[in-house]
Amino acid sequence: MFPTKILLASDGSSEAGRAARMATAVSEMLDSELHVVHVGFVPAMYHPEMRGYTSRIETVRQETQRALDEEVLRIEAADGRVSGSHLRMGRPDAEIAELAEELDAGLVVVGSRGLGPIKRAVLGSVSGSVVRHAHCPVMVVRGETPAVGPIVLAVDGSEEAKLATKAATELSEGTSSEVHLIYVLPTPERMYGPHFYSPDIERQLLERVRAEARKFLDVQAEDVRSGGGRVAQTYLGTGRTDEEIVELAEEIGAGLIVVGSRGIGGVRRALMGSVSDSVVRHAHCPVLVVRAARHP
Repeated sequence: MFPTKILLASDGSSEAGRAARMATAVSEMLDSELHVVHVGFVPAMYHPEMRGYTSRIETVRQETQRALDEEVLRIEAADGRVSGSHLRMGRPDAEIAELAEELDAGLVVVGSRGLGPIKRAVLGSVSGSVVRHAHCPVMVVRGETPAVGPIVLAVDGSEEAKLATKAATELSEGTSSEVHLIYVLPTPERMYGPHFYSPDIERQLLERVRAEARKFLDVQAEDVRSGGGRVAQTYLGTGRTDEEIVELAEEIGAGLIVVGSRGIGGVRRALMGSVSDSVVRHAHCPVLVVRAARHP
């Protein structure tokens, strides 16, 4: 599951510095190549053939190269190994996702500045866009956390969650980190739907659902153990999946959350939201978002 190449997206910010430390640690633990990219943002109006913008673009390029070189030096000064450094010009999210595909990277690591809801709505988020568009898993790093530390793994039986389980298992094996598995049930009201049941029937249904969920969690935990991972505990939550995942991560002081993403379309995402998007926005630790590989 885990990559021979990791792509670190850097922009010189403190958040990117945390991402660099995480990417370096993970690349060493998993013996993966580490590549670094720094993107010089060029607005669409800065077309080189219009209004003499050539000199401005060149200035941005030089500044970006300088920042990239500095990031590589910082990583190497901390005994990290950089296999390749890449300068790109354009929209950061698009360039990061495109380079990851060109390199056939198995993981992208990017920092998150934690924009507020209004600023996020106006400016968007580079990390969020990379999560949605990259062909491979993306780790969004926020906060000062140990590498990797306790891992929270969200499971739900989907194909994406199965891939997330493989990723968490390999990380656990490679870092000796314990895995805490969580499965979240809807509230009883949502389980019953519009139907009217007597209190006894409701209790029986709830007991049956919880029993089946516990069995499911036990099977998932055994999958992690059989793959070489270390399981600490399993948790059965009820309510909003994103809130339960983030709350558990805070309670145990998680160093990483691993969650699958179903890659829902833009309209549905706008209407329903996304568990992985919400976890990335609200978690106080790095989040690894895993989805099935995309093919052209």
